[in-house]
Amino acid sequence: MSLPQIIQGGMGIGVSGWELAKEVSLSGQLGVVSGTALDVMTARKLQGGDTGGHIRRALKAFPDQEMAERILSAYFVKKGLEDRFRFKQVPTYTANPPRELIELTVAANFAEVFLAKEGHDGLVGINLLEKVQLPNLYSLYGAMLAGVDYVIMGAGIPLEIPGALDRLAQHEEAEMKLTVEDAAADDLFTLSFDPRTLFPDVKKPLKRPSFLPIVSSNVLAMIMATKATGRIDGLIVEDNTAGGHNAPPRGRMTLSDEGEPVYGPKDGVNFEQLKKLDIPFWIAGNFGDGDGLEQALSRGAVGVQVGTAFEFCRESGLSADYKTKIIETIKKGWGRVFTDPLASPTGFPFKVISYAESLSEKLNFLSRPRICDLGYLRRIYKKADGSLGYRCPAEPPKAFTAKGGKIEETEGRKCLCNALLANISLPRMQLSGYLEKPLVTAGSCLDMIRKFIDRGMSSYSARDVIALILGPQPQRA
Repeated sequence: MSLPQIIQGGMGIGVSGWELAKEVSLSGQLGVVSGTALDVMTARKLQGGDTGGHIRRALKAFPDQEMAERILSAYFVKKGLEDRFRFKQVPTYTANPPRELIELTVAANFAEVFLAKEGHDGLVGINLLEKVQLPNLYSLYGAMLAGVDYVIMGAGIPLEIPGALDRLAQHEEAEMKLTVEDAAADDLFTLSFDPRTLFPDVKKPLKRPSFLPIVSSNVLAMIMATKATGRIDGLIVEDNTAGGHNAPPRGRMTLSDEGEPVYGPKDGVNFEQLKKLDIPFWIAGNFGDGDGLEQALSRGAVGVQVGTAFEFCRESGLSADYKTKIIETIKKGWGRVFTDPLASPTGFPFKVISYAESLSEKLNFLSRPRICDLGYLRRIYKKADGSLGYRCPAEPPKAFTAKGGKIEETEGRKCLCNALLANISLPRMQLSGYLEKPLVTAGSCLDMIRKFIDRGMSSYSARDVIALILGPQPQRA
C-alpha cells in the first residue's frame, strides 16, 4: 500500500465527517473521520430525521441488523424533533458502560467509516484521542468492521492501541489500562472488550489497520517506537502551531504577555534523530501549502497532515454559517487564534479562534451555566472506598471539589464536549433553556485561508486545498 503525501486532519467532533474524508480519499490522499463522540453525534442526527438517509443506509450494511434496529428504535425520529434541539440524552460513559451504549458506539463508528469508504477503494482513517479513553476500544472495533485503513491517535501516549488492534482484528478480547487519579502506585484499573459478546458467531478476521500515533517530541517518538504493544506504521509529528489540543511546553509552563504558553527550543523535534528510527513520518502544523510540503519532504517526511485549511472547506462538517462568518472575519484581517492554557478540561493547551458568538468571548463563557452532561473529558479518580468516580474541571466547582478536585483546576475551563457539538449545528437545549454555544478551534496558519480569499473566493473545496498543498507539479517522487 503506497503512503499518502497528504493526511487530512481528524478535527473536533464531526468537523472531519465522512463527506470530507470521502472527498479527500477520492483525490488520492488519506481522508480521515473524527471518531470522537460519534455515539452522541449519530444519535442526534437520527433525532433530526437523518437528512439524506445516510446513517440508515449505512446501518443496513451493519453486520447485526437486530442491533441496528434497536438503535433506530431508540433514536430515529422520522420528521425530526418538533423541538429541534431538545435531544434525548445518550448514556454517559463509565468504566462499565451499558450494552446499549456499546452497541451505539460500535454501530456509529461503523457507519461513519462505511460512508467515507462507500463506492471507492481509496484510503480512509479514523482519528481518536487517548484522553477520551473509555469509548476507544468500541470505537476501534466499529471502524474496523467497516474496513478502516488507518487509525490515528493523539492527546496522550497510546502505547496499548497497537496491541488492541492486533487482538480486535481476530475478534479477541482487548484490554487497556485506565488512567486513574488518586490511585496508589500498585493499583491497576483496566477496561476490556470482547467483541464476541456482541457478535458470538463471527469468524473471518478483520483487516488490521495501520497505526499512526501523534507525537510532539523525539522522546515521545522513541517511546512509541520501542514500548508500544504492537506494530506502529508511522508517526505524525505535530508542533504547537497545530489546531486543537497541543502538547504542553516541556518543563514549567510560563505564559507570554498575551497569556499563551511559551514554547522554546526544547519543544522542537530533531528530524535527523527522528529519521534514525526508520519509521515513516508526516509533519503537522503550518505545513499546508506547496512550500510546506517541500519543507516536510526535505526533512525526511513522507508528507504532511493538514487540518485548518480543510476545516473551512465546503465539505467539512463545521456549521456553514460559522464558516462564512469566520472567513469574513479573516478577510477583514481580524482573525486571531489564541492558545488557551486553561480552556480544555484535559489540562492541555487548546487553540481557540476568536468568534463573537462563541465561548471564546468572556461574556459568553461566563453566562453559560456550568454543567457536565456528556462527560467525554471527565477524569477518572479512585474514591476512598476503592471504587471509581468521575469528575470534570468544567463542571460546577462545588461538584468538582466535592469529588476531591482542586478548586484552581476549574478556573477558565470550558465544556468542549457541548461546544464542539454546537460547532456542527448539533447544540443541545438544556433544561434551563440555555442553547449551547460553539467554540471553534483552528491552527495558527490562517494565512492559508487568506490565500483562497486573495483569489476572490468566498468558499473553496477540499480539492482546492489539495491542489494548493501539492503545488503546480503534476506528480511528485
